[in-house]
Amino acid sequence: MKLLITGGLGFIGTNFIKHWFANHPQDSIINLDKMTYAANPRNLVEFESNQNYKFVKGDILDEKLVDELVSQVDAIVHFAAESHVDRSIDDPSLFVRTNVLGTYNLLMAAKKYQKRFHHISTDEVFGTIELDSSDQFNENTPYDPSSPYSASKASSDHLVRSFFKTFGLPVTISNCSNNYGPYQHPEKMIPRSITSLLSGGKIKIYGQGLNFRDWLHVEDHCRAIEMILLNGKIGETYCIGGLKKGTSNMELVKLLLKIMNKGEESLEYVADRPAHDNYAVNWEKIKRELGWEPKYNFETGLKQTIDWYTANSTWWQETKKEAEEFYLKLNSLKK
Repeated sequence: MKLLITGGLGFIGTNFIKHWFANHPQDSIINLDKMTYAANPRNLVEFESNQNYKFVKGDILDEKLVDELVSQVDAIVHFAAESHVDRSIDDPSLFVRTNVLGTYNLLMAAKKYQKRFHHISTDEVFGTIELDSSDQFNENTPYDPSSPYSASKASSDHLVRSFFKTFGLPVTISNCSNNYGPYQHPEKMIPRSITSLLSGGKIKIYGQGLNFRDWLHVEDHCRAIEMILLNGKIGETYCIGGLKKGTSNMELVKLLLKIMNKGEESLEYVADRPAHDNYAVNWEKIKRELGWEPKYNFETGLKQTIDWYTANSTWWQETKKEAEEFYLKLNSLKK
């Protein structure tokens, strides 16, 4: 199989390419990445001499380039997206261009050549769950996005689904919960917390840490995408989660402190952000239909992630500085 991976130098795309080559070494991959702040060219240096791997620096908004690359492959796995809620509050227009118009360009090329298309989305399109509720998102949950980021992803989901219904394009969609694991940019909560503690700093926690998330190890996510791409039912959506219930941010940071032998003096409470949602995902459909379930329990996954960031300090130190500068800017805008 020949795959076009968009955003393959980002967190999940990087892990997916590594997973795919480990399990399908005879397949070939074209990695199209714009190389924004969230991309790291060092992530995939091991494949530079692999004749089955090709990196293309480019933008999914470039219609000509997208058309040329899609014509060469059998399937598209679409990761490329602006993906950070706080950044979408800072600059919503970037999220609309990349997540909506970029996805549209890919769909038009896929339609032209009738290529298999798998779209990576998020559980944030469903909105929020009340703090005292035991509800979970599933494939039938109505869309109710809260931030410019989640609204742009909801829009792209609707576009993908419309190309299946209107044009018969062979598509699937997956809506995943919050990912964590190696190669994640330190602007995100778990690597930001780990790297702050490794640097002798504190974990910053929004509000009182009551908001909750479902956490999915990136390797489990990659396995799920692989199953959907190979055996998923065309036109279907699959929700992917890692835990049986949501875990509060306070529960998460206390577990991190425990694993890293730190006390609660290493916590710093900051003002809550706008559109701060709660998420929990029911993944029974993908378990029932494709036999997938997560292999990592949360504590084991966190230990593995902490070990990776501890062993790869040079990878995150420069990007950590940029992330902290962004948060200083964002906090100044709130005042």
